[in-house]
Amino acid sequence: MPRNAPRRPISALLPALGLALATAATTITLPAMAAPDRPECLAGAKPGGGFDLTCRLIANAMLQAKLISRPMIVTYMEGGVGAVAYNHVIGKRATDANLVAAASSGSALLLAQGKFGRYDDTAVRWVGALGADYGVLVVAAESPYQTLAELIDAYAAEPGKFPIAGGGAVGSQDWMKGVMLAKAAGHPARDMRYVALEGGGAVLTALEGGHVAIGAGDAAEMARHHAAGKVRILAVMAPERLPGELAAVPTAREQGIDIEWPVWRGYYIGHDVSEDDYRWWVDQFAALSKTPEFEAERTARGLYPYTLLGADFEQKVRDDVARFKQIAADAGM
Repeated sequence: MPRNAPRRPISALLPALGLALATAATTITLPAMAAPDRPECLAGAKPGGGFDLTCRLIANAMLQAKLISRPMIVTYMEGGVGAVAYNHVIGKRATDANLVAAASSGSALLLAQGKFGRYDDTAVRWVGALGADYGVLVVAAESPYQTLAELIDAYAAEPGKFPIAGGGAVGSQDWMKGVMLAKAAGHPARDMRYVALEGGGAVLTALEGGHVAIGAGDAAEMARHHAAGKVRILAVMAPERLPGELAAVPTAREQGIDIEWPVWRGYYIGHDVSEDDYRWWVDQFAALSKTPEFEAERTARGLYPYTLLGADFEQKVRDDVARFKQIAADAGM
């Protein structure tokens, strides 16, 4: 502008400036979130277990549904039933958006008992659950008890005559199911005769051999034995009846007993990933859950429909940890 040119008031420039800004704003576009360049799922145990199943579920289905462009790596880090993996994600990979780690309701139970070290459930971001199994209470085929109410009445009268077998030690999920049964019968956990066995197969053997009166387990591992008439499932710990072989088995709540135990299979990510990266995983899980590829993978792995994502899943984990802490406290642990 020439030195002696007349100056325009700033107010005269504002309309033109505002127009320019508005035009520029309409042309700005943010880049879409890119898929991780090296997707990975961390299983906190040896190959072949529940964490492996959880990782393989998304690794296979996401590739088949074309939600990722390259195969997802599954890595294994055993120790403390997921504790070593949990601490590794927090300490070493808190910002790694490529990585999700497998978890389950058992992880929430261990967090409630302080078995993951100094970290609690707020030390990671909980992405979602994409399937579940459900707890069941089982008796031998020749047991005189046909309903959960009949069993609870008998247990209430003489708890010492009803040893309960579970596939885990004191404090495990199966032990907790036994505690809930005892509580429903009006007895504290200390009155329960709990037999800790190594897995659901051992529970079935003990039931069929008459060595225990009650088995606590999961629907997926017990369903075919129930269908074959080898054992009798008295109740499923689900909000509604399960499909397939257990469609005729009532829930505990149908029988007037407030017992529910979903064994969810879920995933978490490092606490310090960006919000956009966290949302990418949540959104892809949401899309995945609606695909036929995922439904086939979930069914093949013996899981039932159960989808809970993002903030809803984070709240579920918080609620489970609080509930498990209360159950453990009531049991004197």
